[in-house]
Amino acid sequence: MSKILEMKEKRAKTWEQAKAFLDAKQNENGMMSAEDAATYDLMEAEVVNLGKEIDRLERQAAIDAEMAKATSAPITNKPSAKMEGAAGKTGRASDEYKSAFWTGAIRNKMSFDVQNALSIGTDSEGGFLAPDEYERTLVERLEEENFFRSLAHVIRTSSGDRKIPIVTSKGEAAWIDEGEQFPESDDAFGQTSIGAHKLATMIKISDELLNDSVFNIEQYISREFARRIGAKEEEAFFVGDGSGKPIGIFNATGGAETGVTATSTNITFDDVMDLYYSLRAPYRNKATWILNDSTVKAIRKLKDGNGNYIWQPSVREGEPDRILNRPYKTSIYVPELAAGNRVMAFGDYSHYWIADRQGRSFKRLNELFATTGQVGFLASERVDGKLILSEAVKTLDIKGSAKSQG
Repeated sequence: MSKILEMKEKRAKTWEQAKAFLDAKQNENGMMSAEDAATYDLMEAEVVNLGKEIDRLERQAAIDAEMAKATSAPITNKPSAKMEGAAGKTGRASDEYKSAFWTGAIRNKMSFDVQNALSIGTDSEGGFLAPDEYERTLVERLEEENFFRSLAHVIRTSSGDRKIPIVTSKGEAAWIDEGEQFPESDDAFGQTSIGAHKLATMIKISDELLNDSVFNIEQYISREFARRIGAKEEEAFFVGDGSGKPIGIFNATGGAETGVTATSTNITFDDVMDLYYSLRAPYRNKATWILNDSTVKAIRKLKDGNGNYIWQPSVREGEPDRILNRPYKTSIYVPELAAGNRVMAFGDYSHYWIADRQGRSFKRLNELFATTGQVGFLASERVDGKLILSEAVKTLDIKGSAKSQG
């Protein structure tokens, strides 16, 4: 049995014990004594921790599978002879460019050959565009840090705003008598635009680390840039207000439509079910829940009309946990369960478009930190995000407190 499956079965068993304890200790009003509540919290915490460990192991397995892939094609002819008709990589995908990029960025050895190779990818801001192989590595790591990219629709733009046509209303057919004129019923079209906002970060690395042949500096920079950029991206895709950043799905303006407004933070099964059915069936078939861990904790205690808990832990490898039989994802950037917050989204996020302006820029700063024996590295990208079709995602909003409303 694999470690992941073993952990899932352990979590499922722990959850069954927690449910049994909850059923036994709750009174008719759903309340428990302080001592029993503390015991249940410990049992639930074990379920949560096991879930986090399962997620970690699944990510590790995915990375191991990717790293196990062959990195080159087998040699089928003489090593010195180029295969007839084979097209070598060009531009930023070429081995020459990749070698020149790292030689210039890490070792700062700028020969004429290096400069000529890097001229292929010189960007308009004075830095260099990352070689294609490195850029793909960074995108993969962004997906590890930012799960929302795997749910959204990602496009690339080269310059200017991207105009996106939208059907705002559809025409319809009508019954007519023989010989009667066909009724006119045209579709109505609108458009929205998606641009690019700059996201940037800087890393300082000592001269000693740069000169340490054992330390994998390329891997470190890739991982650290991914962590920083991925975290800020995810935050903006969820709660961004569109001011110098993307518009998030939980933002009141330009975000998802409100599906349900709960009267208090004690959300009920009816609230969750109403949110589920507030989304039209074509979107529900592809929908995913997105919420904060604090909201998941509240939902774990909810039962449906038949007395079954609506939160369902997965006991099979490769399958996610579910709420009302639909997968869910959690993020610390989703608003917590509190009055006045939009705490849960349910929808088809392929209608959220992420626009990557082609190429991520990297620069090396030699002189700025020279007196401290360090070298700076800058990374930036231009990206935008917007929910193109608001009806494709619905949110559960918590009614504000009387004080905040006043």
